[in-house]
Amino acid sequence: MSSSTRTLIRGGLVVTAADELHADVLAEDGRIVALAAHGSGLAAGWTAARTIDATGKYVIPGGVDGHTHMEMPFGGTFAADTFETGTRAAAWGGTTTIVDFAIQSPGQSLREGLDAWFAKADGNCAIDYGFHMIMSDVNESSLKEMDLLVQEGVSSFKLFMAYPGVFYSDDGRILRAMQRAAHNGGLVMMHAENGIAIDVLVEQALAAGHTDPRYHGEVRKALLEAEATHRAIQLARVAGAPLYVVHVSAEEALAELAAARDKGLPVFGETCPQYLFLSTDNLAEPDFEGAKYVCSTPLRPQDHQTALWRGLRTDDLQVVSTDHCPFCFTGQKELGRGDFSKIPNGLPGVENRMDLLHQAVVEGRISRRRWIDLACAAPARMFGLYPQKGTIAPGADADLVVYDPEAEQVISAATHHMNVDYSAYEGKRVRGRVETVLSRGVPVIDSRTYVGSPGHGTYLPRGLCQYTG
Repeated sequence: MSSSTRTLIRGGLVVTAADELHADVLAEDGRIVALAAHGSGLAAGWTAARTIDATGKYVIPGGVDGHTHMEMPFGGTFAADTFETGTRAAAWGGTTTIVDFAIQSPGQSLREGLDAWFAKADGNCAIDYGFHMIMSDVNESSLKEMDLLVQEGVSSFKLFMAYPGVFYSDDGRILRAMQRAAHNGGLVMMHAENGIAIDVLVEQALAAGHTDPRYHGEVRKALLEAEATHRAIQLARVAGAPLYVVHVSAEEALAELAAARDKGLPVFGETCPQYLFLSTDNLAEPDFEGAKYVCSTPLRPQDHQTALWRGLRTDDLQVVSTDHCPFCFTGQKELGRGDFSKIPNGLPGVENRMDLLHQAVVEGRISRRRWIDLACAAPARMFGLYPQKGTIAPGADADLVVYDPEAEQVISAATHHMNVDYSAYEGKRVRGRVETVLSRGVPVIDSRTYVGSPGHGTYLPRGLCQYTG
């Protein structure tokens, strides 16, 4: 066997969701071919064209971010990261796979929406990518298209209980989509907020002269997230379908998920770093600075964080994704000066997720293995990519990150690689940093230098959710 296409990572602590072992990792032709204990006879005999010394470092699977919005249109503007800039930033943060959202605009077919996102991403991604499908029209035609998309590897569909007049689906449409998913094996992803009620509260707040960013959080009440989460769970029960609730931010909504899971129902949830590390204190920052933190679901008072961390430890929440949807403060977030409802919703974060979760390991909130589960293995399983992605095992893609657990860094817009003019975590000091990243065995980050290229990333057809079979 020739060593010319082989890469050997020696001396590191291999951390997966299941194990921690001091092992050398051998990759060839884009795949992992073997692991062996340091100093073992097997590892001693390995030769490779490239050897990486990971002594004192972790060797972890590339991160899987199951919720990003590159180039997403919103409120008359577009998310600031393209597929090229966004996937490059993801790689800098140790993420080697994203699953982005293709959007069916009203009046379009699902296929037309999906093709538009293929055109945006094709040839531009530094890392591998897949797509979920946002359904804006639920009708006989789009329901039939769901079956075809599942067969082609687009196996998850996002619906919105929020944003009337844009993405909103009523309960009848949601039920029909869930029934179809129960039939074809697809996974319905739900933005669970009572958008009809929220719009009333927005109107009333603006009429009372409450226009500052902090009112974005005040009108999008935790009880309306919890109510919608409860309703989504009951509709999924009626349909006999699994349910995945995106960006869970409120303790009351988490309680609905936990109660359903206690009944043994196939109900799943994700949260995002912004809900774990930021709060309404950020939304209330003066001089319109709070606009930087406007996202939906909104940031909550700090006491919700305790419940979310507990949910991550007890597996009532399975995944941490970013909901990366960046808008620059200058010229984009500023569209909402004088009217918080016009601030584009979304935060940058695709580069920060792995490091922020490692900081949680440092602080004792989660274990190392749980870090990898939440950021790599669970999203890969949830979205039909495991064990190709999300683990370090023979046969898996050689998506490998050499991670320095002792390096210290300060998160800042001055040093990040996302195409946005601020950081949501500006000045936050964390321990742990990505050093080297391989995507299918090919270096993307090499000793803190970007060596990747647009077009290396390939499209990933996905299987079915592996938690519901």
